Amino acid sequence: MGSIARPPPTNLGGGGGGAAAANGLQVGRERCGFQMPLHYPRYSRAEYEEMPEWKLDCLLAEYGLPVIGNVHHKRKFAMGAFLWSY
Repeated sequence: MGSIARPPPTNLGGGGGGAAAANGLQVGRERCGFQMPLHYPRYSRAEYEEMPEWKLDCLLAEYGLPVIGNVHHKRKFAMGAFLWSY
């Protein structure tokens, strides 16, 4: 029986880092799609209630969650997603 060889990995970035390196982007390991952040947000209910809309937008986008609606909807969604006891 012969051995099964894997094809060489494809370079998803399309090159040796020329344009990416010039732009200061990550070179070597290309990122594709969503990457889960390492830490779970540890805000209290009071902190979510006082959090400005721009910070809610950043938090939701970081976790790949929808950033739609007004600030009330975003705040309610973030508390439902990240607080254990809502």
